[in-house]
Amino acid sequence: MKPKHLRADILAGLTTSFALLPECIAFALVAHLNPLMGLYGAFIICTLTALFGGRPGMVSGAAGSMAVVIVALVVQHGVQYLLATVLLGGLIMMAFGLLKLGKLVRMVPHPVMLGFVNGLAIVIALAQLEHFKNGDAWLSGTPLYIMIGLVVATMAIVYVLPRLTLAVPPALAAILGVGLAVYLLGLPTRTLGDMAHIAGGLPTFALPDIPWNLDTLRIIAPYAILMALVGLLETLLTLNLTDEITESRGYPDRECVALGAANVVSGAFGGMGGCAMIGQTMINLSSGGRGRLSGVVAGVAIVLFILFLSPLIERIPLAALVGVMFVVSQQTFAWASLRVVNKVPLNDVLVIIAVTVITVFTDLATAVLCGIIIAALNFAWQQARELYADSHLEADGSKLYLMHGTLFFASTTPFLNQFDPANDPAVVTIDCRHLSFVDYSAIAALKTLRERYAKAGKHLRVLHLSERCKKLLKRAHVAHD
Repeated sequence: MKPKHLRADILAGLTTSFALLPECIAFALVAHLNPLMGLYGAFIICTLTALFGGRPGMVSGAAGSMAVVIVALVVQHGVQYLLATVLLGGLIMMAFGLLKLGKLVRMVPHPVMLGFVNGLAIVIALAQLEHFKNGDAWLSGTPLYIMIGLVVATMAIVYVLPRLTLAVPPALAAILGVGLAVYLLGLPTRTLGDMAHIAGGLPTFALPDIPWNLDTLRIIAPYAILMALVGLLETLLTLNLTDEITESRGYPDRECVALGAANVVSGAFGGMGGCAMIGQTMINLSSGGRGRLSGVVAGVAIVLFILFLSPLIERIPLAALVGVMFVVSQQTFAWASLRVVNKVPLNDVLVIIAVTVITVFTDLATAVLCGIIIAALNFAWQQARELYADSHLEADGSKLYLMHGTLFFASTTPFLNQFDPANDPAVVTIDCRHLSFVDYSAIAALKTLRERYAKAGKHLRVLHLSERCKKLLKRAHVAHD
């Protein structure tokens, strides 16, 4: 690795570690867990996925989407059942990657990706508003003005510094600069230490203290499956986004295996489950982190903070971290999606809006699933409308139908409506050189059409089927001569 790349990765990793701290602590608190569990999870998952994953530059940790999934489990059954769930969820992730199912991310349409990015950008921004509260009450008066002033100062540094120098990642300079200013001026503002104390030791190996039987499996399996699906989905979508930003190619199956293994290790060492974190990934990439070293530095820095530097780290103003995350939110949002509203089909615009809104008000998995369903239904509808037939009478008195389009479940009715068995001549030919048979509905439609002509005492011939179509018809025992 070249020295400049080495330096860029180290500084980017250090910057990312500062952004990981409040997020992982907050997510642990959301899940009713000791904040150290979130930090241990961040250290283990971030480091292992950086070392062995399929996407250098991407940052994983104890993500909020995972925390939301397991809240009910922790409340009802306790921490030990959570750790067992993280272990099982990790095994499911590994199986997903080993079966090479990472390619399924190709099924996510681009409008869904835009909605995913926009939704998460809004979620990141809204999450920062919690830091403007003291308990359940909003800040007011001098504390509010100081908080706003420090947030604005942080954002100004992040935006202006790159125009002056690229020697230091702007987010790192902003966090350290604002932190130093608060310390020297003695400004009364909330710090990271007000969220939680992070001093502790190294994580220790201990299998979950639970009965290992079928009853336990029945409890943890639903949560483990949901955790794995949410984690894989967010990771694969973030991997796609990282590919676009870096103009390079990641390896989704390898990333799934590494993420699963990291979750297994995290569960065995008392850490939360986790997956890719889009906000921290954006910070890492914008700070110049492109190699595996940036993720390793981010993960290792977390454990160093816990072991040795907690008194200093706990003095970091929350306002500085909030300002950085506001910038991340602004940079993550796909502003180009607003400019294409009048340039792309209305259906795609609706998908972008739907996924964005559902992400904000429910969760990522539900939003992406809804987006894929909407996009798939729209695609099926459009393909069904594309099916048509050119017909004419031949010299011998027979009638020829030249079919165009795709025959599948949504287009069987339009297909059957093209024909007139009662009034057609005794011999009818269907030319399928431009027609594709996709599923069993297509076979059933052809069988129904043949029966209609047979009932009318007429002969139906089918010509120019593709080899794939012939195999489908032969397997279903439908004649095509």
